[in-house]
Amino acid sequence: MFKDEVVAITGAGSGIGRALAIGLAPLGARLALADIDQTGLLGTAELLPAHTEARCYHVDVSLREAVFAFADEVTRDFGAVHMVVNNAGISVIAHMRNLTIEEIEKVLDVNLWGVIYGTKAFLPGMLAQKDGCIVNISSVFGLVACPGQIPYTMSKFAVRGLTEALWMELAGTGVRAVLVHPGGINTNISRNSTHARNENDQDRRLARAMLSQMTTSPEDCAREIVKGLLNGDKRLLVGSGARTLYRMSRLLPDSYDALIRRKLNA
Repeated sequence: MFKDEVVAITGAGSGIGRALAIGLAPLGARLALADIDQTGLLGTAELLPAHTEARCYHVDVSLREAVFAFADEVTRDFGAVHMVVNNAGISVIAHMRNLTIEEIEKVLDVNLWGVIYGTKAFLPGMLAQKDGCIVNISSVFGLVACPGQIPYTMSKFAVRGLTEALWMELAGTGVRAVLVHPGGINTNISRNSTHARNENDQDRRLARAMLSQMTTSPEDCAREIVKGLLNGDKRLLVGSGARTLYRMSRLLPDSYDALIRRKLNA
């Protein structure tokens, strides 16, 4: 499936994006790796097997012009794009009352608009060639809500809605959309969430509780994603707690909040 296919990955400088690049390289994928962190991006490139065809691109996915330029450059450099993984993401952990509007906007700019831009930038070429795959990284917090994670949760629910709508719109086009719900992944997002300007002790306790739930490695997560892509699945529940939270959202849609608050002592 991946032999000689061009795969563009955002947020490839660390975490799931880096692990995906490393996992896809031995399968013969040609990689277009993007991140705002140039040091991390170069670090990913150095970890790839010898003879991997890969190029690095400095991209801020919150900027529309940057993402569309990225799509144009990848198409120019590789000739076509067969898969885009809209993976870049950030988080800020604080209760709504302690968040500023600017902090909310920043998370939405990266996590939601970055996915929208990535989808819009790469979709026309895929439709023209009648072949392609758009992989959008949501979260288990696109299945259930979470206290102290309102901007992140909003963005991931929106990514879910976007991708599920694409399932219907893309039927019969040769292009497919895949929705990934990682849960409990020990990545830079979980370790280095932005501190809210007005955070308090309750916010800090919640952040520590969330971090304790991040037990799946990015490498294990990437392996599950690759397996799901090879299987042709359209919704991938990967990592610690993902399947449990999916079932919880279906069985207890109006009462799962009590279980989550108890789990996080929130």
